[in-house]
Amino acid sequence: MSTYAEWERANSRFLADQLAALRARLQRLARSDAGEAHSESASVAVSSPAPPVHWFGRLFKRDAQTSVERAITPPLVAPAAPATAVAATAGDASADAALPQPALTLLAQRLGLSDFERDVLLLCAAMELDTRIALLCAQAQHDASKPYPTFALAMALFEQPAWDAMSPERPLRYWRLVDVSSSAAQPLVGSLLRADERIVSYLKGANYLDERIAPLVVALAEPVFELPPSQQSLADAIVDRLQSAEVGSAPIVQLLGSDAASKQLVAARVAERLGLRAHRVAAEAIPATLAEQETLLRLWQRECALLPLALYIDALETDRVGPAGVALQRALARFGGLAFLDTREPWPLDRATLPVDIAKPTPAEQRALWNEALGTDRASAADRPAVHFDFGANAIRAAAGAALALVQGDAQKLPALLWTQCIAGARPVLDQLAQPVEAKARWDDLELPPAEKALLRQIADQVEHRGTVYDDWGFRARMNRGLGISVLFAGESGTGKTMAAEVIANELGLLLYRIDLSAVVNKYIGETEKNLRRLF
Repeated sequence: MSTYAEWERANSRFLADQLAALRARLQRLARSDAGEAHSESASVAVSSPAPPVHWFGRLFKRDAQTSVERAITPPLVAPAAPATAVAATAGDASADAALPQPALTLLAQRLGLSDFERDVLLLCAAMELDTRIALLCAQAQHDASKPYPTFALAMALFEQPAWDAMSPERPLRYWRLVDVSSSAAQPLVGSLLRADERIVSYLKGANYLDERIAPLVVALAEPVFELPPSQQSLADAIVDRLQSAEVGSAPIVQLLGSDAASKQLVAARVAERLGLRAHRVAAEAIPATLAEQETLLRLWQRECALLPLALYIDALETDRVGPAGVALQRALARFGGLAFLDTREPWPLDRATLPVDIAKPTPAEQRALWNEALGTDRASAADRPAVHFDFGANAIRAAAGAALALVQGDAQKLPALLWTQCIAGARPVLDQLAQPVEAKARWDDLELPPAEKALLRQIADQVEHRGTVYDDWGFRARMNRGLGISVLFAGESGTGKTMAAEVIANELGLLLYRIDLSAVVNKYIGETEKNLRRLF
C-alpha cells in the first residue's frame, strides 16, 4: 500500500474519533440542565460538583470550572502527537507514527489556529461530515431553530473559550475557514457558522486548488529536460537569492525580456527547486476593486499554505499605468508567497524586487538543442534552421518532434519537413499591422539590369550563408549588434520592388509580409512602441 493510502486511512480514523468525541460533548451539553451531567461525572473525585456554567461565565471563570469540566469532557485532540495516538487505536502504532500528521492538525499549524479555534473549525466541518450533528447542535443550544454551530455553542462546548476567535483578524475569519451568516437583528455570537467547502475537503484528505481560483490560473508545465546553461545559471542565482531571504520577505522576481516561453521555463525550474508548483495568471484577471482583490489575495495565500504554490503573473503586454497595471501593482504590494512578474522592463513596486533578464538560449545552445532533439545522426538537417530561426528550447523540441513524426523512415525528407515546421512555428501574429504576401515570383520572372539582379543575388547569398560568417568565422563573438540584415529598395511604384522581395523570399524559403506604416504609428504615447514590439 502506498504511503498516501496509509496516511488517508490514518486520517480517516483520526477524523472519525474526533467526530465521535464531538458527539459525546454535544450530548453531555444537551443533558446538562437536566442534571444528567452530574450523574455521568459520579466517578470523578469531587466533593460537590459545580452546576453547569453559561458560556459567558466560562470566559471569566475558567479556573473554578476547569477541574470538573475536563474530567467530564476530555479534550478532542490529545496534547501528545495526535496522529500517533489515533493510529495506535488501530493496532499499528509503529507504522502510522511515521506518517504525516492528520489534515486537521496540519491545517491548524500552517494557518496558526489556537486549540479552541481548531475545535470550532471541527465543529463547523462536522455539519458536512456527520448528519447527526445538526440535531445535536439544536439540542445542545436548547433551541430547535438552531440546528447549526455558533460561537456561543463553541464557547459552551470546548475548554478555554476565547472571545477573540470571532475577530476578523483571527485565522477562522481572516483565512475564510468559516463563513458567518449574520443579520442586523442577530448578534455575531449566535450567528450560523459554516465551514468553507475547500477546507472540509482538505480535512477529508482531498487537497485540490480552490474552485474560486482554479478558473483564473493555469499550471506551468514542469521542465522535463535540462535548461540551457545560460538559463540554468539564472535559475540557480534566483534560487540562491530566495533561499537567503528572511521568512515572509521574499522579493517579487521580475523576469525581464520579450521571450515569455523562456521565462516560464526558468520560473518553473525555480519553483521546482523550491518544492513548489508554479501557476500562471493573466494580469488582467486580477480584480480591480479592493474587496474582490483582498478576497483573492487571502484565498491564494491560504492555498499557498495548503499546497506548495508559486504564482507567475503574465504582464508582458500590460500597460503599467493602465487600469490593469495599477490594480496589479496594488495587489503585489500586499502579496504573500513567491511571485514571478513577466514584464519587458522593471516595474517600480512598493516592495523588494529581484529583476532578472531572461533571454533565449545562445546560438551555440540552440544548436546543441537541435542536435539533442534530432539525434547526432540527423543533426545536419538543422544546419539551416539553426541559423535562420531564433527559437527557445520548447520551440526547438516541438519543431524537431513534429518533423520526425512526419519523416516515416525517409531521412531525405527531414530537412524540408524541419524547415516547414520552423516556418509554421515562427509565423507571427500581427493582427491588422501586416498582411501576408504570397511569394510567387522567381528569378526568371524578374526583369532587371544585370548589375541590380546580381546585387539581389548577393543579398540572398549573404542571408543564406550568414551562419558561416557569424559562427564559423567567429564574428558573432566579437559583435553585439548589426547581426540582422536590412535591405532598402528605392524607386517609383511599378519598378519591381515588391517582386524583388518575393524573389528573395522564395529563394530563401521565408515568409513575406507587407506592413502598413500608418497602422503602426499611433498618436497615443506608447502605442507605436507596442506595435513595433509586436512586429519585431
